[in-house]
Amino acid sequence: MAVLTATFLDALTLDRPDVYVSGNLFVYYRQGVPDAVVAPDVFVVFGVPKIQRTTYKVWLEGGKVPSFVLEITSKTTQENDQRDKPGRYARMGVLEYFQYDPTGDYLSPVLQGQRLVAGAYQPIVATPLPDGSVSTNSQALGLELRLSQGALRFYTQTGERLPSFEEERERAIAAQERADRLAAENARLRELLKQQGLNPEELP
Repeated sequence: MAVLTATFLDALTLDRPDVYVSGNLFVYYRQGVPDAVVAPDVFVVFGVPKIQRTTYKVWLEGGKVPSFVLEITSKTTQENDQRDKPGRYARMGVLEYFQYDPTGDYLSPVLQGQRLVAGAYQPIVATPLPDGSVSTNSQALGLELRLSQGALRFYTQTGERLPSFEEERERAIAAQERADRLAAENARLRELLKQQGLNPEELP
């Protein structure tokens, strides 16, 4: 889930060379203090180069900290996600901290967002929608996070649903398969014309 979400957000910001998206990567936020480290499931940093990194050290990145963090909460991470990480992320200056429980076993509600206000996190109020889904606005991303039938989906501010990474991959595979079929059919027809003594290049 975390990998797919990070991949999706990275693809979404592909035309933004100043946006770095990653996840499950050590983020060191205080130079000379090895314990001052977090490893968010998904995080987004604005104003830094979109390059590969093995770790993220805030002091080497012009002091830029993640603007958005998403933790996928599970049985083993629940206590840390809810008790320890909010304070740590707030001290770092992370603008928005979201938690999502895909199983529905450890969080209620299963999607929760907090926004940094005057150095402390305040809950982001979720909005119920007529279709039964619940929408939470991310100012940092400029997107809506919606929960529909237990699944997390991203929407634009105008309400357009953005296809998930899996959907985009399936769409690309289907398009490639169609192109391959058309190419094979074209080759077959050209061969038939040649067998009849016709040059496909000379046909109108």
